[in-house]
Amino acid sequence: MGDGARALGALGDDIVNRPGVLPGKANGWLRTWFGKIWKVRGGGLYAVGYAATFAYLEVTTILSELAESDSIADFFTGQLIEFVLRFAIDSIVNLVKALIWPVYMLDLAPPYGAIGLGLAFVLFPMLLKKPIERWLFGDAGSNPQP
Repeated sequence: MGDGARALGALGDDIVNRPGVLPGKANGWLRTWFGKIWKVRGGGLYAVGYAATFAYLEVTTILSELAESDSIADFFTGQLIEFVLRFAIDSIVNLVKALIWPVYMLDLAPPYGAIGLGLAFVLFPMLLKKPIERWLFGDAGSNPQP
């Protein structure tokens, strides 16, 4: 928890004093987060689909919460606790939706969604798995440590 608090403090300092460094650091945060998901979700197309779905749902949740507030000041003062509780519940819902992302693909445009998903599961290991592992783990990409 102490490391998380220090990281949050450093992030706040960067936002206020050096906002130009955020894109470079975001790559590291994204890589760390996605690397954990890659390992936990099996390191394949399912992991990529889960991460993409979860990130999309979380961003849309935050943007919809901001859009529903009367002003940014109102959002940060009066609704902060309500937002945190609602966001936590929405995050759990988003987690479940992200876990079942293949169902959304199957339902996309039957039968083409099923055909596309099947092709993606066949082609992903051949075309994209090794480049993603190199990006995540460097030279150890072909054999990441658990």
